[in-house]
Amino acid sequence: MAGLASVPARVCVDGKFFRLDGEKFFVKGVAYGPFAPNAQGHPYPPPETAEWDFDQIRELGVNVVRVYTVPPRELLDLAQTRGLKVWVDIPWNKHLCFLDSPESRTEARETVRRAARVCAGHPALFAYSVVNEIPPDIVRWSGARAVAEFIDELAEVARAADPGCLCTFANYPPTEFLRPQNLDFLCFNVYLHHRQPFRNYLARLQMIAEGRPLVLGEFGMDTQREGETAQAELVAWQIEYAFRGGLAGAVAFTFTDDWYRNGQPVEDWAMGLTTRTRAPKPAFRTAQQAFATAPYFPLARTPRVSVVVAGYNAARTLPTCLTSLAQLNYPDYEVILVDDGSTDTTLAIAAQHPDVRYLRHPTNHGLSVARNTGIEAATGELVAFTDADCRADPDWLYYIVGDLLNSAFVGMGGPNLLPPDDSAVAAAVMASPGGPAHVMLTDRQAEHIPGCNMVFHKWALAAIGGFDPIYRRAGDDVDVCWRLQQAGYKLGFSPAGMVWHYRRPTVAAYLRQQRGYGEAEALLVRKHPEYFNSLGGGLWRGRIYASAQLGVRLRRPIIYHGPFGGGWFQTLYAAEPDTLLMLCTTLEFHLAVTLPLWVFSAVAPWLRPLAIINLLLSVAVCVTAGIQARLPRAKVRWWSRPLVALLFFLQPIVRGWARYRGRLGFQPATAGPEESLDSVALRTSGERLDRVDYWSARPLDRLACIGQVLARLERCNWSHRADIGWNEFDVEIHSPPWSHLQLTTVVEPTRTDQHLLRCRLRAIGSPTARIAFGGLLAVEVLLLGWLGQRWPWLWLILLSLPLAGWFLFRQKRRLQSIVVVFLDELAEEQGWIKVRSATTQGKTKRTRMRVTPAAAESHSDPQSPFRAPPTE
Repeated sequence: MAGLASVPARVCVDGKFFRLDGEKFFVKGVAYGPFAPNAQGHPYPPPETAEWDFDQIRELGVNVVRVYTVPPRELLDLAQTRGLKVWVDIPWNKHLCFLDSPESRTEARETVRRAARVCAGHPALFAYSVVNEIPPDIVRWSGARAVAEFIDELAEVARAADPGCLCTFANYPPTEFLRPQNLDFLCFNVYLHHRQPFRNYLARLQMIAEGRPLVLGEFGMDTQREGETAQAELVAWQIEYAFRGGLAGAVAFTFTDDWYRNGQPVEDWAMGLTTRTRAPKPAFRTAQQAFATAPYFPLARTPRVSVVVAGYNAARTLPTCLTSLAQLNYPDYEVILVDDGSTDTTLAIAAQHPDVRYLRHPTNHGLSVARNTGIEAATGELVAFTDADCRADPDWLYYIVGDLLNSAFVGMGGPNLLPPDDSAVAAAVMASPGGPAHVMLTDRQAEHIPGCNMVFHKWALAAIGGFDPIYRRAGDDVDVCWRLQQAGYKLGFSPAGMVWHYRRPTVAAYLRQQRGYGEAEALLVRKHPEYFNSLGGGLWRGRIYASAQLGVRLRRPIIYHGPFGGGWFQTLYAAEPDTLLMLCTTLEFHLAVTLPLWVFSAVAPWLRPLAIINLLLSVAVCVTAGIQARLPRAKVRWWSRPLVALLFFLQPIVRGWARYRGRLGFQPATAGPEESLDSVALRTSGERLDRVDYWSARPLDRLACIGQVLARLERCNWSHRADIGWNEFDVEIHSPPWSHLQLTTVVEPTRTDQHLLRCRLRAIGSPTARIAFGGLLAVEVLLLGWLGQRWPWLWLILLSLPLAGWFLFRQKRRLQSIVVVFLDELAEEQGWIKVRSATTQGKTKRTRMRVTPAAAESHSDPQSPFRAPPTE
């Protein structure tokens, strides 16, 4: 046991970063070699020179040395004595079409296996790079997918020979499209000499890396062509940008100008931080200073941050959450715990954290109200939010606040990752649909950031009135993101500002969560219908970055290789999930297709094979999704993928049912339009109600008129929704449960200072009405299919359809008449003259409405088009 305890810990992956002996480990590296063979035939300097080099490397402030050939154990021992880790690139014949030859593939596997055995278990080992920069034409020849799978295979070979090791492969922009799935971290060699393109490309690489660490495997500049001063400046700002950008490390290329390639000295490049004689160049000193500051370069300022945690019966995970928040690497912040009426031990847990401000609601008011309570109590310039089932990374605020302050965004989000100590069931839940995800418009700008990891300027939240209290369980973050963007603000994403998010531990808890999401969607679709399709599914402009796949992928991704495969930046455009196939898993599909087929097959047996095929199609889609799911290697069990398939089948049904139930049962807090004697008379008059016009003797500003309509709607406390730029109407007025009315306006200038306001009133059925009518039709079709042949008189029930249509028409006309009276009253207040004509028994009938004295002057002018029309 003592021997086991004395074995040094190895570097391991910790989310977007590395960890060693319980502490974060940031790669501050330099490339070393290859060199001319020494007396032992190894491509390394003689031992005394290597000792001198490693002493100088330590002086540089480096902790990782990247070598391009397999080092002898003696070199690893030397690195260990100097406190250095060695990153080993394993060379093999990557420049050949290695996938064309079984012998070449076998040789590559054996080379990786031998290298891993040589270095196996050595405490100085950092990681293996199983291949470095495969030529893009070789990848294009062999196929990107086949090459990526072979890279994954080589990583498994290395792990088999050296269990617990880290594996990667060194990629570069010409093969950016290669996406192996079995690597521990992402490594890219990048040589860009201009600041903004460099920063932009790092942001892109962070999106590709997703939840894995990103390391800059090589960067640097040739002093023969660019000069030593330019090299020194570049090395300094590239190290700073890399660590500020949330990278897990960076490796400068290279330590010395003395290096060999293909057995020959390289004399036409001088990229070293030292000369061939090991004399330091200016870049050595600037790199030394930058590495000494890294990874925590000072923020421009550190405004106070109020971290708000809203919790309800969250005793299972709350201690871990509060403990993590007490250890943040940020100088000025407070933690506010809002207990939203919990009945568990939340109060006792809060008492164990005296630095946490504890606020309690006597009863449960919902997530939005709890967060608004936290905002009201916040003393910080910024307000950050995380959930009680999250554990914050120590550098969470450092990165997310730094990125927010260095941008024009008013809010910033970050990744939420599966904790390594979470269960295998939680891992399957993570890989299933419906989890929290960020939606990106660009590599930096977000359309949506999840509520478990977000920070805002407090003034921005105040500008939109905070969180909407109608969202009790979920949807509050979506609503806030949309409202901020509708107000003209933008949101960003910090790839390193991460939290660990514990997933639901059981299938039942996961389905309860999805039911809550469905209820939230029912609220969102009423408030933001422009973001939803006709079935209630969300419509996003950006790309969704989620731990789970959004569906089955059948199409191959598209790769831009450049002309003749020679592009310097060869990009992969991932194929979207096959939405047509995913429809087979929706609640609507099961109600409209699966259920009728099984019902009709009872009286028409020839339909039974079709019903079976239909059901098998839905099951096959879910099974395929389970096979394609991305699961952490350490969390995979024999039942993991079947469980993911089951959740892909159940989730759309549970969430869809909750969404429809919410939409049908929703009762707005505001009142609906009510009839009056005038509206009843108008409704029964037979007069056309879909258009009404008004004259004004004064100039009209259409937007001001709409504002007056909205103000009056507010005074009347009518449920309504104003256009925010995506609709073809100005205002939608709701009359639950059966009808809505869409009001559209236009102003026609007919003469100087004389305008005509035209209003179009389009009445439509509400979602409840459409669902009820469709449900009635479906039930009648099912009954007729089941019993129609036995009882022919049952076909008479189809008469209910025109009756239902007549009823809905009357409801729509009722709402139109109420809104016409509403507009007439507004016109009277504003001094407008109503223009109305109706045909009665072949005669044109003109009427005049009462006007205010202020407007009467314009009516007395016989030449004025606003002259009051004659009465009968």
